Amino acid sequence: LNFVVGIDFTGSNGDPRDSSSLHYIMGPTPNQYTQAITAVGNVIQDYDADQLYPAFGFGARLPPTWQVSHQFSLNGNPADPNCHGIDGILAAYHQCINSVQLYGPTNASPIIGNVATMARQALQSEQAKDYYVLLLLTDGILTDMNQTIQSIITASELPMSIIIVGVGDADFSDMERLDADNKLLSMGNRKAKRDIVQFVPFVDFRNARPDRLAAHVLQELPDQVAGYYNARNIAPLFQPPPY
Repeated sequence: LNFVVGIDFTGSNGDPRDSSSLHYIMGPTPNQYTQAITAVGNVIQDYDADQLYPAFGFGARLPPTWQVSHQFSLNGNPADPNCHGIDGILAAYHQCINSVQLYGPTNASPIIGNVATMARQALQSEQAKDYYVLLLLTDGILTDMNQTIQSIITASELPMSIIIVGVGDADFSDMERLDADNKLLSMGNRKAKRDIVQFVPFVDFRNARPDRLAAHVLQELPDQVAGYYNARNIAPLFQPPPY
């Protein structure tokens, strides 16, 4: 498995210097972004051999030009967005919080498209057995919902799954549409080949143990991985997380 992280740096998260901000990192308790990355990452890391995780942010203004970016490397290196281990992701996230300006809008399709490109390139390898898992954390409704749906439909043909964790207390009812458990996602004359999205509001697990959040977030992943490879008569080299 190849684990990729995308973090929402839009202004609706609140000023990171304020203790009420979803990106506040100075308190005694890790914020919801940190808790979600840790809970999911601690399980996924056992199935990611190289422990190198591309990590991106979106919706912030970046120095020195302060232009809005819908996809930027958390570690500040566009040529190599990999972070080493879960601790590396968290260190890059904390450093990023102190260097960017939260802004907007909340566009998720660029990161989904980028990971889809990684998955498509992996298909060109000799064994074609790399599977990508994008953990996308956001505090609100997506501004580019239609583009995101199109990106997910395209990605449904690729070795890729998307886990979306809703952070904070926003109304995430529209996000449930992306988690197509009962009916495959569609738009116009396009229809997803399979369900690749799991959406979970963090608030439902705010007072639960981290392993409960991880179990719920990852519960659809084994079937998604197995379903992709079985449809192509490819035997996986690994067993997905047993959730």
